[in-house]
This record gives sequence, C-alpha cells and structure tokens, in this order.
Amino acid sequence: MKVTRFDPARDLIYVAVQIWGPRTDARLTFALDTGSTETLVVPDVLDDVGYSARDGEQITVIRSAIGDERGYMIRVERFAALGFSAAGCRIHAHDLPDGYGIDGVLGLSFLRQFNYEIRSTEGRIVVDRAES
Repeated sequence: MKVTRFDPARDLIYVAVQIWGPRTDARLTFALDTGSTETLVVPDVLDDVGYSARDGEQITVIRSAIGDERGYMIRVERFAALGFSAAGCRIHAHDLPDGYGIDGVLGLSFLRQFNYEIRSTEGRIVVDRAES
C-alpha cells in the first residue's frame, strides 16, 4: 500500500507525476480526476521530453460543453504517479485551460490498475495495485 498526500484545502487534488521520454524526463503536477476516462498531458511537456505529434498513435478529440479539442494518443517510455510506474503507458496529448497550474490530468486510464481511496478530509490517497 502506498500513500500520497495532498492539500485538502485546495480546489483540486494535485499529484506529482513523472514522464520519461527519449530526451529527458519531467516532474509534473497533474490534477487527479476520477471523472476523466483518460490521462492527459499538455503537448508542450511532451515536446520538452523529446516526443512530437509524429510519435502519436492516433488523432483524438475531446468533446465538452465549450466545443471539440483535437489532440493525439501517444505511448510514453515510462509514466509514474501515486508511487507506481508503468512502462509503455498510453496517454492523451491535449491542451488544457490556463490558470489551474497543472500539466495534465490523472484519469481512469491509469487509475484502473489500482484499488484506491481518496480520503478528502485527511488529504490522503491510499493506493494498492489491483489483483488480476
């Protein structure tokens, strides 16, 4: 079992994430979002670690109340969050609105590998790898 702490007084649950790429790695801040089906990262971060849209596996579209946002799906060398890492992890590259101070969103595409509890008043996320 791994425990990740967060500040319960903040508007979002901020978690540390690390992405490895062909050139370097990056330590980032994501918002944890159990309502998001996919894990997202802003394209600028991928550019910094050595990926480009040409490395993408497919074009994607996110639809919301404000319209459609085009992006792409990409497989990164390694991705880590909540004390666990995964090799060859697929994530979406999409722009996000400014002002939240996040580099991406940690969604269900990563979280589904785990059993987790979000203890909001305690400011803790308790995570175990799910048994197959």
